[in-house]
Amino acid sequence: MSLIEIFLIGIGLAMDAFAVSVCKGLSYSESNYSWKKALVPGLYFGVFQALMPIIGFFIGSKLKGAIEAYDHWIAFVLLVYIGFGMFRGAREDVEKDSDMGVKTMVLLAIATSIDALTVGVTMGIIGVNIWITALIIGITTFIISTAGFKVGNAFGLKFKSKAEMLGGIILILIGFKILLEHLGIISL
Repeated sequence: MSLIEIFLIGIGLAMDAFAVSVCKGLSYSESNYSWKKALVPGLYFGVFQALMPIIGFFIGSKLKGAIEAYDHWIAFVLLVYIGFGMFRGAREDVEKDSDMGVKTMVLLAIATSIDALTVGVTMGIIGVNIWITALIIGITTFIISTAGFKVGNAFGLKFKSKAEMLGGIILILIGFKILLEHLGIISL
């Protein structure tokens, strides 16, 4: 898997965190906005988006021998499923909530990184360098979530659904690419 593909997966996975960060940013007026507040969702979401693929990777690595003959189908189904789930989520309304306490942020970070756990399982099955992958996903999510807080603060919910739809499209396309490469239909 190339660095560009990993970066695109990071962008796709970060869209849920971006949407939640936008909602958090909505809760703060321009007068009480600060970069320190914007970094809070970035740090929580970035760390969890980096940890979950590592956990998933080790689960997938243990299963690899048992499912090697059809691992590409599993990767395809998981990524397409996650992608379509993001499409469904793009249509849901999210309430404004300014609580950024530890309990709230940990729960939101777990909720927005479950997809990353599943992607990590896929990466364990197909065999990638999980440390570089997790680092790229975590940094990408950190940047996108921090920016999402500012976007929410400045523009509101205007971009939430578009961001989640884009993330879904990216994951679906990567799922198809993995399947088509393994079947020998394309080689990139």
